[in-house]
Amino acid sequence: MSEITSKTNTGRFFEDFRLGETIVHATPRTVTVGDVSLYTALYGTRFAVQSSDAFAKAIGYPVAPVDDLLVFHIVFGKTVPDISLNAVANLGYADGRFLKPVFPGDTLSTTSEVIGLKQTSGGDAGIVYVRSIGRNQHNEIVLSYARWVLVRKRRPGTPAEFELVPELPKSVAPEALGEGCPPLHPAAYDDALSGSPFRWGDYRAGERIDHVDGMTVEEAEHQIATRLYQNTAKVHFDAYGARETRFGKRLIYGGHVISLARALSFNGLGNAFHIAAINAGRHVSPLFAGDTVFAWSEVLEAAEVPGREDVGALRLRLVATKNLPCNEHPLKHADQYADGVILDFDYWALLPR
Repeated sequence: MSEITSKTNTGRFFEDFRLGETIVHATPRTVTVGDVSLYTALYGTRFAVQSSDAFAKAIGYPVAPVDDLLVFHIVFGKTVPDISLNAVANLGYADGRFLKPVFPGDTLSTTSEVIGLKQTSGGDAGIVYVRSIGRNQHNEIVLSYARWVLVRKRRPGTPAEFELVPELPKSVAPEALGEGCPPLHPAAYDDALSGSPFRWGDYRAGERIDHVDGMTVEEAEHQIATRLYQNTAKVHFDAYGARETRFGKRLIYGGHVISLARALSFNGLGNAFHIAAINAGRHVSPLFAGDTVFAWSEVLEAAEVPGREDVGALRLRLVATKNLPCNEHPLKHADQYADGVILDFDYWALLPR
């Protein structure tokens, strides 16, 4: 009789994580112009700096940088087999910093440190907090962010050996925002080619912008997008297994929602070309194929970036909804999110001055 062994990865459960451990994630990924083109095809993103080598070179880049969210998704995707393969849900993000631009030809790899553990009151799952670091082929950090994810327990009811909820900053300070953007030539920044006449000085705190357009999500495109990032989470792919879940069908990857909303935000924020930092993010409710995504933004703060006269920073709250146009800027009723809100995303963007 042949010996039966298991060499497959079934994913970590809450009990498998140890506070302070560092996880080296498999499969470094070289980013190509093909990845960039496919990302554009999936979301229709139109920011000129990331779309045109000629535009990017004119203002100071060597070539067009890779879209910041494509970098985020690739770095994030590396972590899934080791952190969130058995996740119930990804709960939030904080203290994300884009520290160096990425260009086609760069190779990205990821490590994560477990910075917090907290079991749920029901005892059947726990929250795992990690800080993930993306590096390029020169071992330079291009992205650092914290996230927390609800992970199932292998043995429900077993007590946690150790619990700690980490303290994370509510926002990234303006003085930390300029690292991921080289010095630019604002005089060479062509507003006609960028598609917007509005620069940093044209926005004010408290301003709300309805991005007007809607985008319906198809089953095939969110599957392709998630595969592009090598994200192996079962909840996005396995329709057979999803029959037994709360929703009875596959969930769309939350990062897909972020990219959709960011692409929609071009209409109103066309010169917000660089995401410098992620302050906080929450996936409020799930999105499914067939739903239509809308978005609106609120300017929370306009800040100068110390030592930079070429760019300024806007702290933006990007809200995405499903099947709900945003002309009235839906967000919350009392302390509860309004029906239809699917994303609440707080980030810093750089604009030319």
